[in-house]
Amino acid sequence: MRKLSVLTLGVVSLERSAKFYESVLELERTDYESSEIIFYHLDGAELALFPRDELTKDIGISQQGSGFSGITLAHNVSSSKEVLSLLQKAKLHGGNIVKDGQPVFWGGFSGYFSDPDGHLWEVACGSKEYALEKERA
Repeated sequence: MRKLSVLTLGVVSLERSAKFYESVLELERTDYESSEIIFYHLDGAELALFPRDELTKDIGISQQGSGFSGITLAHNVSSSKEVLSLLQKAKLHGGNIVKDGQPVFWGGFSGYFSDPDGHLWEVACGSKEYALEKERA
């Protein structure tokens, strides 16, 4: 699976931003129900709105200064092993591991790296794939 899958925007007010994107771009929310994050289907990807303070907590970085731009990109893979492998590959090629791969609040497994320019990427294995992987272990 080699594609940009989720563009996450860190926002100050989740509902204000949702109203903006739903009004301006006429986006419709996905079926995913959560008070913490909102998803919209795009052609071949998803746009996610996530409170900026919660997003920085999830990554483990400060909201202040040049450490965080308010945007993360996500690359989905099929297993936790692939998450760990891709994080190491990023490090090998000049990136920095920002958050080691680990189980996350939404049921999957993910970690973060920054590219050489400081852009943040989440590498994630979905909750269904991760649950199946844990059952097989």
